[in-house]
Amino acid sequence: MSLKIVVLAKQVPDTHNVGKDAMTAEGTVNRAALPAIFNPEDLNALEQALRLKDKFEGSTISVVTMGLPKSAEVIREALYRGADKGFVITDRCLGGADTLATSYTISQALRKLGKIDIILGGRQAIDGDTAQVGPQVAQKLNLPQVTYAEEILSIKDGLATIRRHIDGGVETVECPLPMVVTVNGSAAPCRPRNAKRVMKYKNASCPAERTTPEAEAMVAEKPYLNIEQWGAADINADLNQVGKAGSPTNVKAVKNIVFQAKHTCSMSCSDADVECLIVELLSNNTIG
Repeated sequence: MSLKIVVLAKQVPDTHNVGKDAMTAEGTVNRAALPAIFNPEDLNALEQALRLKDKFEGSTISVVTMGLPKSAEVIREALYRGADKGFVITDRCLGGADTLATSYTISQALRKLGKIDIILGGRQAIDGDTAQVGPQVAQKLNLPQVTYAEEILSIKDGLATIRRHIDGGVETVECPLPMVVTVNGSAAPCRPRNAKRVMKYKNASCPAERTTPEAEAMVAEKPYLNIEQWGAADINADLNQVGKAGSPTNVKAVKNIVFQAKHTCSMSCSDADVECLIVELLSNNTIG
């Protein structure tokens, strides 16, 4: 049995190093102020895909990402680790998308790819922390889904057995193929780059990245270096459902809170002291 696997990946700003310039005045992430990285939990999802490819001979892994042309970097990182093909969905009209518009756009791209056995993605992206895109993609494609997955234990007779981490413990579930699976950061970390594959795919690029005749000639000579690039028209997207036009979510206000230790105090275990502490933490936005 061979599987057609798709991994949803995202290039995200490294929110582990947020400074005062991390947000714009409009309430969006200032991506220019933060280094771009492969979304961590999407790497966990990629590892699950690679394990399935190792186990089921003839299986293929395609990686789909949506963003600016430079997000092709996550495709290259996936190719270095064992993925077979990549697709970048990029178009000016896709900018400013919330999770609803993003999941619609991705679902349209997945429809274009045809029959897929397993769609894998990280539980959530660190720039939004909503954990909504994976489940919304499943709903739009009318597919069963398993969230918070830690390991795909087996696939047999069209059923996948999956261990998932939930509040209070772990449970094992079965799900029919085709399916959507979102993977926790507690799952196995992704394997490192393969040196031979780095040498093979280091010049892989999407059309928007190729700005010289030499780059075009290289891809013409070695077609495996081409990362496919799709716009809204290529995936038959309704322009009213993509980008800002298809995003009902609006940011009303953004607060930049900087924690500064000004003094120390001691308190007893009395109810009055605890209540006083909670009121103080709420008033200065430490909690709440």
